[in-house]
Amino acid sequence: MDEIEAETVPAVPLRQLFARRLRGLAGAALDLVYPPACAGCGVLLGSRESLCPKCWSMLSFIERPYCEVLGTPFSHDLGPGILSADAIANPPPFDRLRSVALYDDLARVLVHSLKYRDRTDLAPMMAGWMLRASDGAVEAADLIVPVPLHRLRLVWRKFNQSAELGRALSTLSGKPHLVEAIRRTKRTRRQIGLGPRAREENVRGAFSITPEGREQLFGRRVVLVDDVYTTGATVSAATRVLKRAGVADVTVLTFARALAGPI
Repeated sequence: MDEIEAETVPAVPLRQLFARRLRGLAGAALDLVYPPACAGCGVLLGSRESLCPKCWSMLSFIERPYCEVLGTPFSHDLGPGILSADAIANPPPFDRLRSVALYDDLARVLVHSLKYRDRTDLAPMMAGWMLRASDGAVEAADLIVPVPLHRLRLVWRKFNQSAELGRALSTLSGKPHLVEAIRRTKRTRRQIGLGPRAREENVRGAFSITPEGREQLFGRRVVLVDDVYTTGATVSAATRVLKRAGVADVTVLTFARALAGPI
């Protein structure tokens, strides 16, 4: 009888084995110093990047049925392809908007923890939900582009929360993350507390395309990432710049959506 040759398994380089072991030890050490806890309430958990059952039930996920353009949730199913009155009366410059959850108490805690409390470790968890909420838009896209911060605000805050979400989304999806596609050239006021018209005026002319963006954006399908959608003034201004650069399709993808409730 012919001897059956054993299947050969490629040897893993010693450097990779050492790196894996080092990451494992670092993770174990981090768990000892900072035990895994719920990102919402702080109760101890068995793993990182998760919520406890109570907090999970408090997150108001946006599910179908919703407006195909603005992603506004409907109280009942009106049939496929139905648009909201706002999408019909005031069509946005972007092609569609998708968000994970309503901007209620828990979603606000997660966004503020990422944005103001340096909890960049939350970005992978939030990006995982954003990938699901994108409804296939990320898979169909060519590039992921974050809404940029002005350089002075970036120095003060130390990081761009939208870029952190975009980077994590890129890692999960394998889509290129083009951080330097758009530049915020105008130091705008904070949008908090401004009405819709004031928000629109605040970001008018605030963005421009970089040389890198001009080379890589033409004819592409883009996912524009931000943390929260409120009135849409910021992402609309960024979308107009992208469209003028020849972008074929823009999906706005945010973690949270400010909305009074389903309609």
